[in-house]
Amino acid sequence: DMRRYLSLMESNFPAELGNAYRAMENQGNPWGMNQDDRADWAKDLNVEVVDPGAAFNHEYLYWVGCAGSFDDKNKKVTQAMAKLLERANVDVAILGPSEMCTGDSARRSGNEYLFQMLALPNIEMMNGMGVKKIITQCPHCFNTLKNEYPQLGGNYEVVHHSEFLEYLIESGKLDMRSASLEDRIVYHDSCYLGRHNDVYMAPRKVVGSIKGLQIVEMPRNGTQGMCCGAGGARMWMEESIGVKVNDERAQEAISTGAGRVATACPFCYIMLDDGVKAAGAEEDQVKVADIAIHVLEALENGEKAAATMDAPLAGSVGE
Repeated sequence: DMRRYLSLMESNFPAELGNAYRAMENQGNPWGMNQDDRADWAKDLNVEVVDPGAAFNHEYLYWVGCAGSFDDKNKKVTQAMAKLLERANVDVAILGPSEMCTGDSARRSGNEYLFQMLALPNIEMMNGMGVKKIITQCPHCFNTLKNEYPQLGGNYEVVHHSEFLEYLIESGKLDMRSASLEDRIVYHDSCYLGRHNDVYMAPRKVVGSIKGLQIVEMPRNGTQGMCCGAGGARMWMEESIGVKVNDERAQEAISTGAGRVATACPFCYIMLDDGVKAAGAEEDQVKVADIAIHVLEALENGEKAAATMDAPLAGSVGE
């Protein structure tokens, strides 16, 4: 209520938030990108974009989110997830340019008017299309779609991609028998996945399904995990006092000796990757990536190894 009062009644909010507000209001996303470019990440993939005026005749809607649609790092997550869904023969489609920001950052920072301005058209569109089930890789979208859209008439079965990948792996729909990576990995808990929605084990089980990975934990993990610094609309603001939260968390991840850091949130991915780079670590030393990227890399690595074993030895052909 205090944030709502400051934001709506006094227009008292950080200047950076004003930029995000204007972008959400005018372009439908806080990045200020062209909505027509939302599905550009899928140009070379077998992904169906459903027109908002058509009936949604698929089991799942893949809600990509703004980061997964526009941020270069997170577009790779979206592409990896789309490839994994195709491997598992999941009946899924996206909304593309018709998908707008869920409004999470607006509500978190007190701009309830902007939140509803974004949420209501999304709900009206999905209800009109007959959407029932939603997969999303963004815990902020997940929390908003699952826990807040019902307040406005949007009732859907919403699953985070970590839980869905866990289901695909445990059901055998995603065959991980050959998937392998030789490395040490540490998982960073997203606040909106963990604290707000009690999803702690699914991401760990997903990376735990990869042969060759040694899983380690940071001192602050699970219910005691540390924020990456982007929650509560902080993604759109700069820190000017003391050590940056993402730098401190990145140092904690590096201190475990892990060669890989797994995330399950687009904001966490951006913040930790930036923090690791700020610490001077290159990607070949510490690779930060979403769980979907680690899983796809493990699958492709296993397939390459199998292909190498099946290939004839040099000089054996025609002997």
